[in-house]
Amino acid sequence: MSEYQYEEPVETTASVCVVGLGYVGLPLAAALDAAGNSVTGFDVDPDKVDTLESGVDPTGDVGDAAIAEGGIEYTTDSADIANAEFVIVAVPTPVDDNEKPNLGIVEGAAKTVGENMTDGTTVVLESTVYPGATQEVFVPALEEASGMTAGEEFDVGYSPERMVPGDTEHGLANVVKIVSALTDEGRDELVELYGTVVDAGLHEAPTIETAEAAKCVENTQRDVNIALMNELAMVCDELGLETEAVLEAAGTKWNFHEYEPGLVGGHCIPVDPFYLLYQSEREGVDPELIRTSREVNESVSDHLADMTIRALNESEKVPKNSRVLVAGLAYKPDVDDIRTSKIGQVIEELQGYGIEVVGFDPHADPEATREAFDIEIQDAFDVTDFDGLVIGTPHSEFQSLSPATLADQMADDPVMIDIDGTFEDAAELFTYRRL
Repeated sequence: MSEYQYEEPVETTASVCVVGLGYVGLPLAAALDAAGNSVTGFDVDPDKVDTLESGVDPTGDVGDAAIAEGGIEYTTDSADIANAEFVIVAVPTPVDDNEKPNLGIVEGAAKTVGENMTDGTTVVLESTVYPGATQEVFVPALEEASGMTAGEEFDVGYSPERMVPGDTEHGLANVVKIVSALTDEGRDELVELYGTVVDAGLHEAPTIETAEAAKCVENTQRDVNIALMNELAMVCDELGLETEAVLEAAGTKWNFHEYEPGLVGGHCIPVDPFYLLYQSEREGVDPELIRTSREVNESVSDHLADMTIRALNESEKVPKNSRVLVAGLAYKPDVDDIRTSKIGQVIEELQGYGIEVVGFDPHADPEATREAFDIEIQDAFDVTDFDGLVIGTPHSEFQSLSPATLADQMADDPVMIDIDGTFEDAAELFTYRRL
């Protein structure tokens, strides 16, 4: 049974308004609703609200049945915020073109909440921000719009989201949740509220800044470790070594940490380090390892394009006369989210060599994918007469494909760039490369 479905009638415990009904806010609202809280879901997008009111889940993470059967009141009317004891803000925090935090959406949400909340409300920010941003940006916007003082007439908490979209093993209920607030009383109230939906336990951070930093560090650690693997993969390529064989041998030591090379896309790992970098630099500290790791991971797209060109040349194919199918365009396996996929950079590099690139993804919407990548997108997987096949995102659907059948259908001496090693047994049939 989904964690968002009702198992039995429950008594309402709190009134909550979730601001922002995306991949973070909607599952949270649904879980709070299923736990018996009185929940309002607010979003500025009327189309999204209409979709939800019709019983359809636009994220795919909660499920249409839970949306249709749940008791959430969906609205675009910010005045409804006044009815909530708790207001939880879960809106995007991207970086701008200069890789600096863009907190405009957070600040705008705070102003909307401030204009409508009542005395005694507790406002919680779940968005990823740099250490200090809640009190530097979020709180002042709330105070200015409301005319009230934080910590006195209303409380402010910070509880960073940690769920993994599309991953049922690491959803809201089964990941420890960090909770912090301006006041001890506010923190206790949030512990009680989040305790209704989180089974894995709660960690009470001593300060909001501690919780903000922890969120940034979680994904920065992964970024740094993946960067090491990516740099190792590039070194192994130059040395004529198989990266997977090297890692398998190294992994026999008891304290070796398992990470794999690959494209680093998504809304967290490629973004959160910049929030930590931003605040560190403001304080006169230059975290060189964090910055270098970002640079290494961003360079993987160029490396994969170069790898493809070299493989085509080895197969005696002229790149500018070659056709390559990129299979898997989402930012990670078995999801439909293409917004922050790094495979687009690989496609652009290949096109720069004059290669005709066609794409396919079994999960992503073909029309949206055509617009995002500006290439021909197949409605059905077909490798016929292609010179090369790039396995960009290893969706589970691809694992049942037969390398022998693929090789028979493709042009003579076909090339396969298998980024994550889905078809390691294909080396005898293709000019085969993996990261």
